[in-house]
Amino acid sequence: MASKAMPFYQRKHKHYDQDYRSTQTRYLVQEYSASSSRASSSKSRTLKSTVSAQAVGSRSPRVSPHSKSLRFAADEETVEFTEPPFRNRNVAEEEEYKRRMVHFGNELSVLEHEVRKAREATRHQVDKLAIQRVVEEKMAFERHVHEECMTRAPEFLVRLRTHTVWEKTPVKLFCTVEGYPNPVVKWFKDNVIIGPTSEPGKYRIESKYGVHGLEIHRCEVCDTAQYTAIATNVHGQASTNASVIVKRLRVDEEPYHSVMLPIQLPVLPEMTYSKIDVMFLEKFDVTFGTEGDTLTLVCKMVIAPELANLQPDAQWYRDDVRIKESKWAEMKFGAGVARLTLTHLNKDDEGLYTLRMVTKGGSSQHCAYIFVRDGESTVAGAPGAPMSIKIHDANKDYAIVSWKPPNITSESPVTGYFLDRCEVGTENWIQCNDSPIKICKYPVHGLFEGRSYIYRVRAVNNKGISRPSRVSEAVAALDPADLARLQVIHLERGKQTVIDQDELEGDVKIPGPPTNLHASEMSKIYVVLSWEPPAPRGRESLMYYIEKSMVGSGNWQRVNTEIPVRSPRYAVFDLAEGKQYLFRVLAVNKFGISNASEPTAPIQVQELYGAPSAPGRILATRNTKTSVVVQWDPPKQAGGLIGYYIDSSVVSSKHWETCNHKPVKHTRFVVHGLTTGQNFIFRVKAVNDVGFSEESQESSPINVQAALTSPSPPYGITLLACDGHSMTLGWKYPRYSGGSKVTAYYIDQRDVADQHWKETNVHPIKEIIYKVENLKEGSFYEFRIQAANLAGVGLPSDASDPFRCEAWVMTEPGPSYDLTFCEIRNTSLVIQWSAPVYTGASAVTGYHVDICKVGSEEWKTVNEKAVNHRYLKVSDLEEAKSYVFRVRAVNSAGVGKSSDTSEPVFVQTRPGTLEIASGVDEEGNIYLNYECNEMTEFSQFVWCKSYREITEFSRINIETEGQHSKIVFKNPDKEDLGTYSVSVTDTEGVSASYVLEEKEFEKLMALSREIKNPMIPLKTELSYEIFEKGQVRFWVQAEKLSSAVNYRFIVNEQEVTNSETHKITCASSTGIIEMVMDKFTAHSEGTYTVQIQDGKAKNQSSLVLIGDVFKAALEEAEFQRKEYHRKQGISFHCIRHNANYQDTKISSSEKMRIGGTSEQVWLQICGPTEKDKGKYTIEILDDKQSYHRTVDLSGQAYDNAYAEFQKLKQAAFAENNRGKVIGGLPDVVTIMENKTLSLTCTVFGDPTPEVVWYKNEKKIELDNHFSMTLEQGKYANLTINGVTTEDSGKYGINVRNKCGGETVDVTVSVYKYEEDVPAPKPGQMPKPAAHPAQSRQQSNLSPPKQEGKLGSK
Repeated sequence: MASKAMPFYQRKHKHYDQDYRSTQTRYLVQEYSASSSRASSSKSRTLKSTVSAQAVGSRSPRVSPHSKSLRFAADEETVEFTEPPFRNRNVAEEEEYKRRMVHFGNELSVLEHEVRKAREATRHQVDKLAIQRVVEEKMAFERHVHEECMTRAPEFLVRLRTHTVWEKTPVKLFCTVEGYPNPVVKWFKDNVIIGPTSEPGKYRIESKYGVHGLEIHRCEVCDTAQYTAIATNVHGQASTNASVIVKRLRVDEEPYHSVMLPIQLPVLPEMTYSKIDVMFLEKFDVTFGTEGDTLTLVCKMVIAPELANLQPDAQWYRDDVRIKESKWAEMKFGAGVARLTLTHLNKDDEGLYTLRMVTKGGSSQHCAYIFVRDGESTVAGAPGAPMSIKIHDANKDYAIVSWKPPNITSESPVTGYFLDRCEVGTENWIQCNDSPIKICKYPVHGLFEGRSYIYRVRAVNNKGISRPSRVSEAVAALDPADLARLQVIHLERGKQTVIDQDELEGDVKIPGPPTNLHASEMSKIYVVLSWEPPAPRGRESLMYYIEKSMVGSGNWQRVNTEIPVRSPRYAVFDLAEGKQYLFRVLAVNKFGISNASEPTAPIQVQELYGAPSAPGRILATRNTKTSVVVQWDPPKQAGGLIGYYIDSSVVSSKHWETCNHKPVKHTRFVVHGLTTGQNFIFRVKAVNDVGFSEESQESSPINVQAALTSPSPPYGITLLACDGHSMTLGWKYPRYSGGSKVTAYYIDQRDVADQHWKETNVHPIKEIIYKVENLKEGSFYEFRIQAANLAGVGLPSDASDPFRCEAWVMTEPGPSYDLTFCEIRNTSLVIQWSAPVYTGASAVTGYHVDICKVGSEEWKTVNEKAVNHRYLKVSDLEEAKSYVFRVRAVNSAGVGKSSDTSEPVFVQTRPGTLEIASGVDEEGNIYLNYECNEMTEFSQFVWCKSYREITEFSRINIETEGQHSKIVFKNPDKEDLGTYSVSVTDTEGVSASYVLEEKEFEKLMALSREIKNPMIPLKTELSYEIFEKGQVRFWVQAEKLSSAVNYRFIVNEQEVTNSETHKITCASSTGIIEMVMDKFTAHSEGTYTVQIQDGKAKNQSSLVLIGDVFKAALEEAEFQRKEYHRKQGISFHCIRHNANYQDTKISSSEKMRIGGTSEQVWLQICGPTEKDKGKYTIEILDDKQSYHRTVDLSGQAYDNAYAEFQKLKQAAFAENNRGKVIGGLPDVVTIMENKTLSLTCTVFGDPTPEVVWYKNEKKIELDNHFSMTLEQGKYANLTINGVTTEDSGKYGINVRNKCGGETVDVTVSVYKYEEDVPAPKPGQMPKPAAHPAQSRQQSNLSPPKQEGKLGSK
């Protein structure tokens, strides 16, 4: 009996045809099918040949027995012919002829029979060998297939059993395991491998026929353990375990009884089966990527218990479709970390990703949405790339390709698409359509049978062409109907082979007409015709011709005139719109053309459906602080719907953004990535393969905030105390508050024997501890708790462990509770807990904290010495590891019960973690500031000192604004030292701490004093300089002054006001305050002070002019005054005077200046020339008499005077233009070490001078420690970074140009921190200097005035 089967090559390919079959196999099958007919007909053919040869009267022509067609013709009619005359013979000749004829015919027949037998024997032998070879090959393949079918991971059919034995007796453990390939079994004792060399003679391991055994000889008590058998092959692992308990005999007990067993059998331990719990510690969140990027999703988890041979299976899904390993997706799992890497993002990768950790007991999962934005387009304004390329109805030379359109929000509408194909193994992309196709589906022709192709699509708009989509999966151009034409022939001894139905058609050559011709696809531009291949097919490859006829015309026209069709599918283009057509198909092979098929019913090109209508009412609701849930009604016309695109816009912005880049099928979508507090509106449009719908109406504006929900259940219910009639319970806060503060808790209780829950409290409980009254002593109770907030009451927690109501009488403390963790960093964390309710016989004096790494059973005590506070910072942890903790209270009686083990804590700093910062504000207040970027509408800052919430505000103020909160100290002193911490509620453990130490506190206090009592920074201290007339200028320069500055000069404790003799001015733009004394006399000795106040800032500077310093200044002032008068020109002295020149009276003018005092008179000739030579007479008159003096200013006298004039003029020019320091440097500078010293002064010179700095008369080499600048040619600066005591010394600045220069020194004294500041010493006499503002150049007979300068600070 023949039955259909799937051949081996069909399992390797989606489609296949006759090219995949062996020609030799077809021949063997044909020979096998005809073997019985040849055997049965061989004798009849031989007999017919003999009879025909012996029949003399028959005139039938001699034919070959192998010529079937001629033999059949001879059987059907008798061929008669007339014997020619030359063949006439007599009777004797005729008899002889007949005798020879018969003899020849017999010999020929025998010869032919022998040849045929030899040929058949040879063919039989060849066929036998060929069939044997084929059968062996098929049996080898079937054996391989059978082995593949048998391939499976190990599985225990009979598991190990627990044994209890007596000491000194043997025990055998057996198990049965199956799997292919045969698994290897290893034995373990308490997770330590057992081998032949473990303890020679102790163990014996057997393995026969899948049964594995472990025999332990002469068991000892130390052999009590858990024994595990682990079976492993290439496909996985399996394990089974059992306990062996070895009991020791008492002295008076015999190991065996002859009549009966021991009265009391050993009790076997209760069997417990481990449940694998998976807890996610670090989860991937909603992620935004861009096409072309590489994205990795990571989930870190704790697996308890973590068994190396029993790991959960990590399965990744996208939109509930499992992701397979490919070049686009790489998956890894190990060490508690699952990773999915998307190597080259594409919009096909957008969707809801789910990680499922599957175990035998169930699964745990986490999911989040991944968004993929369009990559940067190669052409500005071009659309995004299409996506989700799918291949439908692939055949020998035909396939239909479909895709999803890109979203268009700000781009121009898509006008069409180009479809490209590429043969696998090449890089030659061929465009399938000449002009853009407007719908998202296209039939492709011209494929080569047996070859595989990949496809891609590009979108087009009026700006350009998009980037190509991700390529499709490779699909072979093969006929899927070939599978239906295959049959399995069962041979002898259970053997079988596969044949094609075409081989059973006999001698049919011309194919029959195709059947079931109809239109399977229809649109405005094409019609896809489908039909079934003819039966019979003619045992040759088929091609088809399609003809069309317009209804009513009666004329048939061939459609595919150039390319014959090999697939029973064909797309007809270029049909007239509004016309009806008939179609028919003809099958062709090498023998001829079939009859035409039945024509189709009238077909008219038309759209089965158009673009969808706009979606209905749209509603946006709050979800989280960065997401909104958008829901809408489906469109009324939704033919061929692909999905929906959602757009968002900030209210009043009129700018729309794409929310999803891949169509979603549901009418509900969560829009992520929104800005908290912003108002958004939304719209939706539907899309099918024809196009987009109109946009829906805009939603109502919604402000992005977290939605209020009921809190999650509390957990960690713990019994804290029991007095026999009541129990005190404690529990932990819900993991999620629901966006609002938890305001109440409600407890249910039940007697374990009753199993009915009843309310414990009617009034809400505010704390996480509660005493349950009126319980029955000795009974077991279970409890569950619900939390409530503004949104309502949440789900109840899981039932607690059964607690027995029995009075506690122990002297040690009860368990601590409410273990919480904060400030989790890469290597440390802080654990806090609440004190035990039951203290035991005495008060609690301290606590011990124990730690255990997840996966280990080794507990270690963190603090060997008990701490007396309820918090502890645990350091030196391993990064990215998980730990669990417990706390034990201590009193005088000893160490009490341990708290419940905490949940696993993953030790790693959260991204974006911020720390507390200290500082001083503008008003001089010391503060601690913290910023949180994860605030919600209901988040609050909780400040603590020594991890106790601050409730007393006499010493501090807490100021909170937005994401910032700070503690401001009112009257800071050493009582404020300590550890300050802050936590933010309704976040995922955001917290930080700051230790305010004494050294840091002193620095903050010093800065606070500076701000509260600000000093006006001075560029130069009070200095003086002497002018040419003997005037003395006292001046000081500040860094910056406002126009409202107040100042005053004090000389010898008496304020000096602005007057003719003391001119006081202030230039706020330059910061210079100066006082010019017109007369500097012996009474001017003393202390000069300038006091400045600008707003709250104050400063003063003093200058001491006494002793030698004052005398030097006074002498310099008198000298400058005398020099000034001397330099006024050529003068003549008298008491009263009239000046005459060449008997011409001279009047005072710009050229000739006449002046004098009570002591002297002079005539000043400004700009003397040759014309000024001659005799000058001065007439001096008084009341009694007159005096005349005559001077001859000519000849050698004039030449000498004029030469002296030129000499002094040049000296004055050089003095005015030489390099000099005109202000800014003090005499002495004192500075604390590790500070930065900046020596700045103003230099002058024309041309611009060169500046060189010296230390102890040695030139300073510039490096990172010393740096020098000269800005604008007049501001010189030397900066010493991080001064030390070695930097103390004498520093000098040399300023020089071609006109000359000078050197000014300054003494730098560096003192250490906490040392007294050195007392200032009276400065040395600075070198005189003149301010450029007072410099003037005069050209007269006497040289211009000589300017002095004093540069001191």
